[in-house]
Amino acid sequence: MADETSIKVSASTRDRLAALAAEHNTTIRQLVEELAEARPTQAEYEERAAQARDELASILGTVPSAEAEAKARGLLERMGARQDPAAA
Repeated sequence: MADETSIKVSASTRDRLAALAAEHNTTIRQLVEELAEARPTQAEYEERAAQARDELASILGTVPSAEAEAKARGLLERMGARQDPAAA
């Protein structure tokens, strides 16, 4: 493999990753890579928000107010907390 590194985790975390990987018929490496790819960075969230604002502006002819954005963000955060037990 061309570009590899290692990460240090506790033995209990390593054991949990191994169990999860086995349950999903994959490797710890693939499990960690999938996790990293599935969780957007803050910059990616901001980019998506900018794209959403641009799309709304093109459809509605205006952008949402700061208050409307805050309400939408709160709703999405609450919805995400319900879907992801780790976010609660």
